[in-house]
Amino acid sequence: MEMFYQDISKNFQITWEVLLKDISHSKEFNPYCYHSDFYEVFKQLILSILLNEEIILLDSDLSQQELKKLTNYSEFSQFNKSINTKNLSGLSSTTDLLNKLKQVNQNWSLTLFTSGTTGLPKKVKHSFLSITRFIKVSPNKASNIWGFAYSPTHMAGVQVFFQALLNQNLIVRLFGLPKEMVFQSIEKFRITNISATPTFYRLLLPAKKSYSNVTHITSGGEKFDEKTINQLKMIFINAKITNIYASTETGTLFAANGDIFSIKPELIHFVRFEHNELLIHKSMMGVSEINSEEWYHTGDVVEVISENPLQFHFVSRSKEMINVGGYKVNPIEVEDTIRNIEGIHDVRVFSKKNSVLGNIICCEIIRTNEQLDESTIRIYLQSRLQEFKIPRLVRFVNNIPTTRSGKTKRN
Repeated sequence: MEMFYQDISKNFQITWEVLLKDISHSKEFNPYCYHSDFYEVFKQLILSILLNEEIILLDSDLSQQELKKLTNYSEFSQFNKSINTKNLSGLSSTTDLLNKLKQVNQNWSLTLFTSGTTGLPKKVKHSFLSITRFIKVSPNKASNIWGFAYSPTHMAGVQVFFQALLNQNLIVRLFGLPKEMVFQSIEKFRITNISATPTFYRLLLPAKKSYSNVTHITSGGEKFDEKTINQLKMIFINAKITNIYASTETGTLFAANGDIFSIKPELIHFVRFEHNELLIHKSMMGVSEINSEEWYHTGDVVEVISENPLQFHFVSRSKEMINVGGYKVNPIEVEDTIRNIEGIHDVRVFSKKNSVLGNIICCEIIRTNEQLDESTIRIYLQSRLQEFKIPRLVRFVNNIPTTRSGKTKRN
């Protein structure tokens, strides 16, 4: 039997046959999807389309207080609806299922919440078209096996899910697993495609061996630093590495082989720059409570490399810039510099309030060399960064805190 989903951490596997039975025998549907089980989220997504019911994806670790703030409710059983089984008839094969999914009603919608590194989540509603706009379905993708390295309740995870589902690919859970289990899954299930944040990839470093079965690596959600890219090339020796720009509001828009992005001709009129900030036309976005104007201010600061053809790279998030005594500090620049120090595995740069300067720069460092001390780091940085960019507080840690979507936490 062809497999649909694998989770090595729970010794859990689901075939396409079981998926079809579970969907066909469903008795209730709740528009609020609040589950910790990845498979349950996947199943509810499919059900919502077949029933033409809106679905609202919620992180399973949200507290009742957070749920109340986001949805006005802290418990959702009152929204259970009985399903008319006639709506789920005729699902005897994967072909039947995919044909029904392709006939999705234009009124179907999916609601997500933004997952930035700072601030409260915001609600964004998408149609099937806006969710799957850049998903590619073709016979040559039928043999792909996807390492699922995002939360299933966030935009990136939803897009990977639909990319795999519509091509009938096996999905293998990687998100939230220990490093050893991630590599075990990559090898055991012969994973070919992985899409994840740079933070996720850095958690895999260093690796003890290479994996030739992986042919495509995609990164998004954060700046993809050159050191991480080069290390991944040593692990996934046959993989094409692609850097993408995507957000909850827009889905995937741009792609690059390194850190320099270009815009496809068909999208050129939907993108513009204003004071070095990327703006996206509202027609490319889902329906959001944070945008009612014609052009959406993404908050992403860019540097234009060339005008014709238009090429650019991302510098930072405007909200993440740190004001130190009137000087603007880009935490990503500081992190990239620190990562180049021999013996450093990963780093997080953030701010702390200061009565004199407004903020001071702080950093947490994971080191692979216990002999590496703060003094050595400061000497290195003094020759490469201006004084106000050098962290005042340095702390050595075992783990870097991340957001629910797997990005480095800034606040």
